[in-house]
Amino acid sequence: MGGVRHHIRIAASADHVWEVVGRPELLHLWFPGIVACTVDGNTRTITTGQGVDMPEEIVANDRLLRRFQYRITAPVFQHHRGTIDVIELAPDDTLVVYSTDAEPSVMALMIGSGTLDALRELQRQFTDGGPALEAARG
Repeated sequence: MGGVRHHIRIAASADHVWEVVGRPELLHLWFPGIVACTVDGNTRTITTGQGVDMPEEIVANDRLLRRFQYRITAPVFQHHRGTIDVIELAPDDTLVVYSTDAEPSVMALMIGSGTLDALRELQRQFTDGGPALEAARG
């Protein structure tokens, strides 16, 4: 099994960051390459820019721990687990850690490059504003 972990610091409160990360229906607003997503119960379906729908099972969405965990259930994976942790370092200093474990291992590398881009976009939106912040507030 392969694993990739990326992290980024965001100059905002952990609660504010969690308002975006903890809303699984907003993923397409800050994860490049995902153009839409829907949530029905504990199933989230993402749509890639190529028009491919990928089903995911929401494993955990813990507001107290500020942890979102999911697994891609598409048949190309023998196993997948994605985890996003939002950790308060100081009142306006937050560490966001995005981990991916997958089998086959190469899938962790493919998703891992996307998760780094997603963290950078999340950070950019908290710096410059963006649709994910607007949707979380609205």
